[in-house]
Amino acid sequence: MKKIILIFITVLILSTLTAYGNTGGAEGLTTVRGKVVEIIADMDADDLGSDISSPIQGRQVVKVLVKEGEYEGREFIVENNLGGMEFFNIRVEKGDSILLMLDETSGTLIVNISGFVRDRYILFTVLLFVALLIIVGRFKGLKAVITLAVTIIIIWKYLLPAILNGGNPITVSTISSVGITVFTMLVIAGFNKKSYSAILGTIAGVTIAAVIAFAIGNLAKLTGLSSEEAVMLMYLPNGVEFDFKGLLFAGIIIGTLGAVMDVSISIASSMDEVKKANEEISKLSLIKSGMNVGKDIMGTMTNTLILAYTGASIPILLVFMAYNTSMVEVINLDIIATEIIRAITGSIGIVLAIPFTAFFAGLLE
Repeated sequence: MKKIILIFITVLILSTLTAYGNTGGAEGLTTVRGKVVEIIADMDADDLGSDISSPIQGRQVVKVLVKEGEYEGREFIVENNLGGMEFFNIRVEKGDSILLMLDETSGTLIVNISGFVRDRYILFTVLLFVALLIIVGRFKGLKAVITLAVTIIIIWKYLLPAILNGGNPITVSTISSVGITVFTMLVIAGFNKKSYSAILGTIAGVTIAAVIAFAIGNLAKLTGLSSEEAVMLMYLPNGVEFDFKGLLFAGIIIGTLGAVMDVSISIASSMDEVKKANEEISKLSLIKSGMNVGKDIMGTMTNTLILAYTGASIPILLVFMAYNTSMVEVINLDIIATEIIRAITGSIGIVLAIPFTAFFAGLLE
C-alpha cells in the first residue's frame, strides 16, 4: 500500500512540474525552439569594416526554422551579430538546435537567436540520475526521487514567488527549510524516533548557523549585493524593494540545509542501529556513540561546503592572483567576505547538528 501511495505521489509531482513549464515571456515576447537550416553568410570585422572600438566584430546571416508555436514550420532570415568577446557570442552552425526570441512588441515580427537548446541534455542527465537512484536504491531510491521533486516544488512554487512578492527572505527560507526537512526525513526514514531526532538536529543546526551568519554579516557590513544577479534585482519592473541582506542569509540557510540533513540522518541512523544491536545501552553511552560517528564524518562534510563555495569562486580568485592583489585586500572585499562567511557559517551548522542530533536521538530512545 505504501508503494502505491508513493508511486501516486511521484506521478502527481511530475505532472505538476510539467504543468508549470512554459515557453512564454513578457507581453509581445515569445521564446520558441528552432533549428539552423543554413548559414548564408559568416562575416568578420574586416568584412564589415568594423574598427576595434565597434561593439559588432562579426555577423552571421542565418536561415532558421521555427519548430513550435504560432509560427511553427516557417523559416526566417536572421542577422546574428557577434561581439569581440567570443565567450559572450552565440555562434551557430548548420543543424544546431536553438532558442528563438519572437519580438512582436513593435507591431511587426522580429526574430532573434537567444541561445542554444540545452534542456534535452539536462533532461537526459536528470532521467539518468533518477534511473540510477531507483536501480540502486529500489524503493528507497523512489522515495529519494519523491523528496527531491517536492524540494524543487517548494523552492520553485513557494520560496521564490513569496520573496518576489515582498516576503521576508529569512522567514520564507526558514519555513521552506522546515517543510523540506520534515517531509524528507519522514519519507526517507518513516515516522519514528530516528526521523524525529534527525529533524530536530537539522533544524537546530541550520537555525543557529543562520543566526551566527546574520550577526557576523551585520558586523562585517555585508551588503548582499556582491553578485551581478543580486544587483539585477534592483531593476526589476515589479516595484518590489528587496531585502538584500535577507536574501544573502536566506541563501545561507538553503545552501546549508542539504549537508546538515545528511549529517543528522547519518548520526540518527547509526544510533538507531547501535540501539538495536544493544538494547541495554544507556542513554549516555548511546549519545557518546552518536558523537563518535559525528566526529568521523565532520571533517569531510565541512570540506563539502568549503570546496563547493571555493569552486564557485575560482574564476574571481584567479583574477585577483593574476593582478597580485594582496590577501588582506582580497578577504576584505564584499564578494569574498560573503563567500567566506557563507562557507564557514554553513560548516558551523554541520558541526552543531552533530551534538544536537546525538542528544535528541539519545533522549528519544
